[in-house]
Amino acid sequence: MRIKHIIITGSSGMIGTYLMEELLRKKYNVIGVDKEKNKWNIDLNKKTIRLDLKNKKHVLKKLPKKIDLVIHLAANARVYNLVKDPSLARDNLEIIFNILEYVRLNNIKRFIFSSSREVYGNSRIITHKEKEVHLDLCESPYTASKIGGEALVHSYAQCFNLNYIIVRLSNVFGCYDDSDRVMPLFINQCIKNKDLNIFGKGKVLDFTYIHDCVSGIIKCINNFNKAKNDIYNLAFGKGNSILKVANIIRKELNSKSKIRIKKNRTGEVVRYIANIDKAKRKLGYSPKHTIEQGVKKTVHWYLNNMH
Repeated sequence: MRIKHIIITGSSGMIGTYLMEELLRKKYNVIGVDKEKNKWNIDLNKKTIRLDLKNKKHVLKKLPKKIDLVIHLAANARVYNLVKDPSLARDNLEIIFNILEYVRLNNIKRFIFSSSREVYGNSRIITHKEKEVHLDLCESPYTASKIGGEALVHSYAQCFNLNYIIVRLSNVFGCYDDSDRVMPLFINQCIKNKDLNIFGKGKVLDFTYIHDCVSGIIKCINNFNKAKNDIYNLAFGKGNSILKVANIIRKELNSKSKIRIKKNRTGEVVRYIANIDKAKRKLGYSPKHTIEQGVKKTVHWYLNNMH
């Protein structure tokens, strides 16, 4: 059966907004779910149910019953914020439990869960395949909420015949983000010629431009029957140091910002590159944007939309 009717939780966030726009453009019937209004595209609010997903009663009552697929993006997603306030991790687990109960009670058989590269932790391995997750490398409450979320998805698959895809995302950047994530933070600081703080001299991460991330999720939808009941890394497949990213942004903005190297912060993964071979093979996933290309487009978007 073709997937037509889709729910996206966390639809007012960066990935949710871009994904919802793309799916609507492709003529899917999409309903967003978020506790916040969408400030990036006000037209999406007409297709969004305002809802606190921690309220199970409201989740079961207010969400539509006949849905082909749920894409669960909603989460408290800043690693260090969840170190400072671990109750935010508990919220993540409560939210995914409520959504899975909604799926179970309405006999919805397709589910995509947005997990994170954080589940790999800090190990001697830098480039990770999907099976290389170990509980003793769980670095933070955020990581625990994602590992626990994946475990819940697996349990519902075993007990209630739920078909799922888990995507592990990595440092998604681009438009629709005014948070203190590294890209918007560095761009804003470079515009103002403020110092840039890098937490970890040798930190190397796999940055994914939002177009590539969303195209990967859409590949999951289009190839769901072929790709179901498996886990995929969606990233660029190449590591870049935070120092390199900072210098690219500085150069793009002709900024006088100085770079200051500080100690790693508690709970953060310091080296990660995704092995994306499985996503290429089973999904036809093919990321297009290098870090230089992605940063250039991101800076252009911020200059035109945020300043």
